[in-house]
Amino acid sequence: MYYVGIDIGSTAAKVCVKGDENFIFSLPTGWSSKETSELIYKNLLKKNIDLKSKDTRVLATGYGRVAVDYADFTVTEISCHARGGKFLSKQDDIGLIDVGGQDTKIIIIEKGMVKDFLMNDKCSAGTGKFIEIMANRLGLSIDELFNLSKNGKILPISSLCTVFAESEIINYIGEGRKKEDIAAGVVDSVADKVSKMCLKMELPKDIILTGGLSKIDYFIEILSKKTGKNVYGHEDGIYAGAIGASLLAKEKKKR
Repeated sequence: MYYVGIDIGSTAAKVCVKGDENFIFSLPTGWSSKETSELIYKNLLKKNIDLKSKDTRVLATGYGRVAVDYADFTVTEISCHARGGKFLSKQDDIGLIDVGGQDTKIIIIEKGMVKDFLMNDKCSAGTGKFIEIMANRLGLSIDELFNLSKNGKILPISSLCTVFAESEIINYIGEGRKKEDIAAGVVDSVADKVSKMCLKMELPKDIILTGGLSKIDYFIEILSKKTGKNVYGHEDGIYAGAIGASLLAKEKKKR
């Protein structure tokens, strides 16, 4: 029996398989969630895992979950990330921050259940898309942006709108400001927006960071300082939603 969690985000699709074999993998979402779901199906079929067979239970979540037409269940990102965060942290009382490509989620888990959550899903500021746009403007990869920012002096980026923030960066470039200083301003801006979201909630002292930034130590360090909390990442943090989805698929089967 296989329990498969599929988390199709706006930037990347993550898959977690539990059962006779256990593994995780990711691939770019591309322009079509439907095509991505079909590619996931074909990739697993090569491993002799047929997602349409009676020996599998598939649960889909994320931005493109409705495109996974072979899924047995679809569940919200909040539920799946909470379940995955609890699993990765091994704690029943934990805060979770997920900086995704399209939105940022903050979840409070108490006694293993979602107590409260907050999402920034109306604006790309404070999300992975903001970082991607600014890195592209500077001619950098996201990893290069964070590496450069460590040695820079923060240049303030005051705009709350990504379009206007990009204009600020263009002005800094025109003024001949150092690239590492602009990079430091970008990283600080994202961390600041995320930490201000955190101030709206009563978070526990320990917070696990999931999503694409969960392995970037420098961002974790800044976020810890700004929130005053013990923020830490996990090597499988990017897969939190998919892991949670696979666990929920198994639990739904039991019920």
